[in-house]
This record gives sequence, structure tokens and C-alpha cells, in this order.
Amino acid sequence: MTSMSKIHILPDDLANRIAAGEVVERPAAVVKELVENAVDAGASQIQVSVEEDGTKRIEISDNGSGIEKRDLSLALHRHATSKISSTDDLFNIHTLGFRGEALPSIGSVSKLTITSRIEGEDSAWQVVCHGGDIADAVPTAREQGTTVLVENLFFNTPARKKFLKTARTEKEQVKETVTKLALAHPEIEFVFMQDGRETFRLNQAQGALLEDMLPRVAGFLGREFSENTVPVDFERDGMSIKGFVSLPTYHIGNNRKQFLFINGRPVSDRVLVGALKGAYHDMLHHGRHAVALLFVNVPPGDLDVNVHPTKAEVRFSNSSAVYGFVHTAIRRALAPYSTTVSTTPAEEALAKFQNAMPMPQHGQPSMQSPSFVREGASAPYSAPYVPRDQSVQPARQAAFIHNLNATPQMSVAEPLQQASTEDFSSYPLGAAVAQVHKTYIVAQADDGLVVVDQHAAHERLVYEKFKTQMAEQGVERQALLVPDIVTLSEADVEALLAHEKGLEKLGLEVEAFGVNAVSVRATPAILGSVNVKDLIENLVEDVRNLKSTTSLQEDMEHLLSTMACHGSIRAGRVLAHSEMNQLLRDMENTPGSAQCNHGRPTSIKLQLKDIEKLFGRRGY
Repeated sequence: MTSMSKIHILPDDLANRIAAGEVVERPAAVVKELVENAVDAGASQIQVSVEEDGTKRIEISDNGSGIEKRDLSLALHRHATSKISSTDDLFNIHTLGFRGEALPSIGSVSKLTITSRIEGEDSAWQVVCHGGDIADAVPTAREQGTTVLVENLFFNTPARKKFLKTARTEKEQVKETVTKLALAHPEIEFVFMQDGRETFRLNQAQGALLEDMLPRVAGFLGREFSENTVPVDFERDGMSIKGFVSLPTYHIGNNRKQFLFINGRPVSDRVLVGALKGAYHDMLHHGRHAVALLFVNVPPGDLDVNVHPTKAEVRFSNSSAVYGFVHTAIRRALAPYSTTVSTTPAEEALAKFQNAMPMPQHGQPSMQSPSFVREGASAPYSAPYVPRDQSVQPARQAAFIHNLNATPQMSVAEPLQQASTEDFSSYPLGAAVAQVHKTYIVAQADDGLVVVDQHAAHERLVYEKFKTQMAEQGVERQALLVPDIVTLSEADVEALLAHEKGLEKLGLEVEAFGVNAVSVRATPAILGSVNVKDLIENLVEDVRNLKSTTSLQEDMEHLLSTMACHGSIRAGRVLAHSEMNQLLRDMENTPGSAQCNHGRPTSIKLQLKDIEKLFGRRGY
């Protein structure tokens, strides 16, 4: 009896099916591979058509360079490629696809038809591969370019088809794949069809400048993003980055609108994601994410794109350098816009106003806008408005006024001088005219109305002053005449004293006072008079929650943020007009003042033209 060898070479058809599992695990992967081939062929127009979830039919058509007749059948064999000819080419990749396994892998699990024509040929040629069986090429009609038709995907691998997600999920995956590829290549016109219906069409960008890309960006990321975007354009050490990121006050609850590309390739890379997240450090609230579209280019020799079968991941030869480059580029781009608030809070406020306004009744005039304060006129809040209704008795009018005054909606600490409004209204945040609910400053600007959250705004100002002092000579401290004793648990005392040296740099001097208390001898001077007990108790909570994965700088900034919150103007404090105006001027001159330490906007600006629309003074 002859023993059989335990190791043997797999037949080509079986090897192709295994390779298909690596490269073609779902319809979206087929779309990705075929569109990348069209891009590499130099196409300026690409159309993607998908039926159902993609298993029934996928068709990719382009106007690229095409494939010669003699190469059509060869392209359907494993390891056949036009993009690599030597080992050195593996470390200097300039194309999107190169492995030479996608087409034979797709052909082994579907009916694959390729029709192509090159420039100068009289006709196109077509070849069919059904389940791995390749037919001879035949002539057919087509303009220059290539069409790849994939039908009945996974017909002979039911196990793979069984493990696909729902049809809706697979459709979304296909759409997301095409979206990323379209965003990655603004020089190409993309048309995407689903079940015979055009889902989107993107014309070629009119130029290579960033602003030429904005119309395409708005189509995917929305008008709000295009209105609240910051351009990124930076080069250093052979690397470059271009694209757009959102203002810190424009953010969403997930990272699905972060589109990142390396050398024109859509990737999910922790280095890039980490650099983007780090660039928004201390600007976004926990759980919120920036919106971004970034194109990073590095020398091909510094990048390995062959670490994953679908090339969805990459590896950098120097990931720290790439991280620092991307982080620096985004921070530099955001810096000039650090006092700019996104338009979304204002739009939401206007929408609420509009929804709350009563519709005119039949026979009644429509609501008209109350006039803005004219030059020399008294302030609009000097007296409550009493309707001119002759049927209302004087006693009822008096009661009406009394009820308004019993729950005042505005507080004014000192008479407003018209000159002060004229002096400051040309500034971005305008001139303070009132304080509402002892929390919000209302200011009049030349082009609209500004509402400021006094606590959030001042908290950010104090925090930024803290950071400036830390960077220069350390936070200035003020010694207490009598040390303040704060009682804590033994564990809290130990946690606080473990960071004693770090707290000294923050302007806070603490030392043990028995096992259940600490003695506070100095506090940061910038805080002025502060409730030491509340400050220490909150700092203890922060100290105990510090993670070992965070950097020392992040730890310090987190503690500074807590102290800034305690040292800022509180809601409920009545401010003089001089204090309100000073706060506005400080906001205009302080980086990062558009949002508080927790990522919330510090101000909302309603444009005058939009207010006039609300009251029918301007047409929509």
C-alpha cells in the first residue's frame, strides 16, 4: 500500500477561491478593487452601478487607457500585474492596486466579463471568466476605456454568501467605499448608480486648489461642514497634507465623517486618527468628534501598503514623525480660527424662533420687526412693552407690568451710554447692551446680535491664562494668610499628596495635616478669592481618575481646566457693562475662546439679515 504525501500543491481553481476570501470578502471589496484599477488606468470618468446588495450585479465603467487584447486573458491569471516588475518596486508603490490577485479572485467566484479598448484600436475586446474558466477574447463595440461586469457573486461559494450582512448593510458598505474613493480623487468625475437610480454624481474639481474641492465636499459632508470648515495646507520634510477640518465648535457624536487618505489611498490608520484627535485636545468635549477630510502624502519609500490583504491599513517607517507632522498641521490650521464659533448654534436658535412665532390670523397683519435702537434713543429694555388695547383696564395694565417686574428677565448693573455701543459695535462680538437671566450677555454688533454664556466664556479665558503662565514661568500663586484645612478620606489625602509637586506647578501648595486632612497654604493668584474646599474636593476627584495612558501635559491641562472652572465668573452674577465689554474684548483676543473647556460654544451670533427674515423685513 503506497502512502500519500501529506503536503501537496493546491489546484489553481481552489487556490483562487482561497485568495478570493482574502481579497473579495464582500461586494464592497469587489467595488474597491475594480475602481482602484480604473483610477490607476488614468480614467477621468468612472461610473459604478450596483444591483441589490452587489451579489447580483456590479458594473464599473471608465474612460481610462484600456487593456490590450493580448493582456486581457493574462490579467485573469494569479500574480499577473502591470504595476510591479522588480523587488524594489514593492518598496516604492505609486499605484493603488498591484497584487495581481483581485481579477482572478473575483472571476473564480462569479461570472466576470471584461470589455476594453485602447487608443488607436479599431474595436474593443471582451473576455469572460466564469467560476475560474477563462474563454477566448472576442471583438465587440466600445469606446476607449474598460468595463468590468461582475454577476452572481459567490454563486459557487455559498458559505461566503451566507456570512454576508443584511442587504441594507452591504449596500451601505458599497456606497461608503465609492464615497471614499470619490473623495480621494477630485480630479475624476464619479457617477454612482444603485438599482438603476443615480445616487450621486460628482463633477471633476475645476482646479487643484483647496477651494475647488469644496463643492464636492459639501455633497458628502453637508452644507454645514462647508460653512464651518478650516483649510489645512502644510508641507515639511518631504511630507504634505491638504484638506479640511471642522471648527472646534462643529462636531458630531462619532468619527464616521473623518475621511483620511495616504498617498491617495483611503485608510483606517491609528496614527492619523490619533494625530487628528490630539490636535483637538482640550477643545472638544469627551465623546465628540471633529469632521475631517485630509490628504496626507509621504515619500512612497517611507510607507508599506502591503500589510493587509485589502490594503486598508498601512505602516510608516517613522510613525512618530507622521503623527507630529499631521498634529502640527492641524493645530496651525485651527489657530487663526480659535475665536470663531460655528454657524450651527445660530441656525438652531433661528429655527427655534421661527417655529415658535405665531402665524398671522385671517384679517390680521403679519408680525413686523421691532426697530433696533436708533441713535440717541433710550435702551430697549428700560420699560416693559404694554399692548395698546383700549379694552384693557388701567388696573389690569398695572398688574401686567407688576407681574413682569416680579420675575425680571433682564438685569442691568449700570445705565447704558449710547456712546459705548457706538465705540464697540464694530468689534466681532459687538457692544454689551444687557445681561439676561444673570447668565447671558447680549451684545449688539454692526451685523447682528451676539449672545454670550458668561461662565463658559470666562472659564476658557482663565484656562488659557493658566496655560500661558505654565508655559512661561509656572502658575503664579498667592499665599493664604491662614492655611485652609480641608478634611478628606485617607485615600484622597494619599492621592492628592502623590501629585504634590505637580500641584505646586499649578500654583497650589498642599501638605498633609494628619491622616484625614490637608493644609492648603497657597492657591493660584489668577483665581482670586476661591472656595478652597470645593476646589480641593474636585481636584481630588480628577487626580484619582487620571489615566496612566495620558501624558503629563494632558494631566496638567485637565487639572488646570478644573481650577479654571472654579475661578470663572459664575452664572447668576450681575455684571456691569464695563465688565461685560471687557469680557467680550478678552474673548476676541484669546485663542480658543470660541468654546469652553468642555467643547461647548461660548457665544452665538445671529446675523441681522437672518433676524430681519424672521420678522418679514427681508425676503427668503
